[in-house]
Amino acid sequence: MKVKIYWQWDESQELLNKVNNSLEDLWLSDFMEVEVTLDENLKNELSISKEPALIIEEEAIDFKDTIFEWIIPSDEEIKSMFISIIWWWDEWGSWCSSGWCGTCATWCG
Repeated sequence: MKVKIYWQWDESQELLNKVNNSLEDLWLSDFMEVEVTLDENLKNELSISKEPALIIEEEAIDFKDTIFEWIIPSDEEIKSMFISIIWWWDEWGSWCSSGWCGTCATWCG
């Protein structure tokens, strides 16, 4: 999974820092690539009209979407977003990641 941050202005460095810190706090920094981009094709494809924009891309399922645009969310909002994308609570009351199949007992990665 990739996190892309579209921006042209220095003020957006705060968003990059928050994303990196959130990934570190959640122990996901080794598993998610963070990239800063000025790709005009990406901007047009996702209809980004205001900066900064935080984009999630998952090539395995051909998914790409803008999650936040023109705001710098709080640390908690960013962490909640990552948790909701990557993790879910299973029927036995434990956390599972998106790499698990069926139950947390079966890894598919």
